[in-house]
Amino acid sequence: MRLSFGQELKQLQQQKLAPRMIQSMEILQLPMLALEERIEQEIQENPCLEKAESDPDLPDEEVEHENPDAPTAEEKELVLDGTKDSADDFERLMNLDEDWPDAFEDRPRMSSSRLAEEGDRKHDAMANMVSRPQSLQDYLRDQLGWFDLDEATRQMAERIIYSLDANGYLPGRLEDLIDATTGADGLALARRALAVVQKLDPAGVGARDAKECLLLQLMPGMHCYEQLRTLISSHLEDLEHNRLPVIERKTGYSMDLIQETLGELRKLNPHPGAMFGDVHAPTVTPDVFLEMNDDGKYKVVLEDGRTPTLFISPYYRKLLMQGNATDAEKEWIKRKINSAQWLIESIEQRRNTLTRVAQAIVDHQTEFLSRGPEYIEPLKMQQIADKVGVHVTTVSRAVDDKWIQTPRGIFPLKRFFGGGTKSADGEEVAWDAVRLKLQEIIDHEDKQSPYSDDELVHQLDKHGLTVARRTVTKYRKAMDIPSSRQRRDWTLGEGKKPPEAAS
Repeated sequence: MRLSFGQELKQLQQQKLAPRMIQSMEILQLPMLALEERIEQEIQENPCLEKAESDPDLPDEEVEHENPDAPTAEEKELVLDGTKDSADDFERLMNLDEDWPDAFEDRPRMSSSRLAEEGDRKHDAMANMVSRPQSLQDYLRDQLGWFDLDEATRQMAERIIYSLDANGYLPGRLEDLIDATTGADGLALARRALAVVQKLDPAGVGARDAKECLLLQLMPGMHCYEQLRTLISSHLEDLEHNRLPVIERKTGYSMDLIQETLGELRKLNPHPGAMFGDVHAPTVTPDVFLEMNDDGKYKVVLEDGRTPTLFISPYYRKLLMQGNATDAEKEWIKRKINSAQWLIESIEQRRNTLTRVAQAIVDHQTEFLSRGPEYIEPLKMQQIADKVGVHVTTVSRAVDDKWIQTPRGIFPLKRFFGGGTKSADGEEVAWDAVRLKLQEIIDHEDKQSPYSDDELVHQLDKHGLTVARRTVTKYRKAMDIPSSRQRRDWTLGEGKKPPEAAS
């Protein structure tokens, strides 16, 4: 290897993406709500870009002025050469001007009744907005007023409250909350304040671990109170691993009493602060809908009602044509018009690509849509890319964060992709079908002697599904299915089986 300084001549070939192509890929990847935000942002930043004044949530009304000769979206094409002044550009602008209003005042205006109705709708929407839910800290702090506390204890209690995590636990040590302002007896003060916090509702807040949290929720007089204290204090790990015979041997309790106590234990809440979390599910806006045509086949329809119709401002076209603008102003207008046209074409390309990709996916997964999840077919993005005639990365961008409304519910488009395995007769079987069969086998197993992972592999093989043991273990854990030891029901006597296993 030569290490030296000098000049040399190299011939390289590089592939670079044009800004227009980059914008097209970005628009394709945006879901519906993000696309709406992007359009609004572009309208604010580009005065040459305008949208038709219509609202899909309001009924159609006659406006005071309409231009029936306005061109359609396919006819609104304008591309200017930003590198030089061209007479052809101005001639095209002159022809376009015949089809568009002359100025802003000629554009359609909403009637007064339409404006009043839109104002009422927005007022109702603001009135029905979901208010901010009360936090755990605010709820606990309000309860401190029930106690007659000195100022130092109250301040320390508030410090503890605002140190609680989302589950209501106190992470770390009490010593970490002590500083110079607490004085010499800071630790004693923190313990008194913690005792106050642990008396607040919901029961169990302020605990340092799960054991303390459950013990704080016990009240004298509760059913199986003594047994609960024993199991929580000394046998939580045995309960976690379903080692009930070990508990029976160490405590002397009968199996029936242990099961009864375990039923009472399940009524306690190991995460008392979780109920104050934000439980509102995010809104999902489908980008694609399915319709059944006359031939009984599924047809993809894009959600276009929320996407405004965009066009280039006639005011700036006229300003560019009249020649009153300076060269710098003309250059600026040309750039803005080009940017607006690129956005319009990118949105149209997104519409076409998403429609073709979604239709190809639906055609491949017709059995899933018609008969249920167990009939889903293995599908890779490369298959759709080959069918549509685009690159696989285009398919990935098209389905990213997109949702489809089907007769079986709303699904992300990525839900229809997945690998599979071969059955005994050589057919491809999707992994989702394997998981469903695994769940079915476990639901009908003998709970006195549940299947181990090796036995589950054997049971799947009986149904023509050849799966490795590690795959079964991975799927079982992903489906939150406990191990065979934890699934065992110790209340079943010798020779007894659950009804579904006996049948």
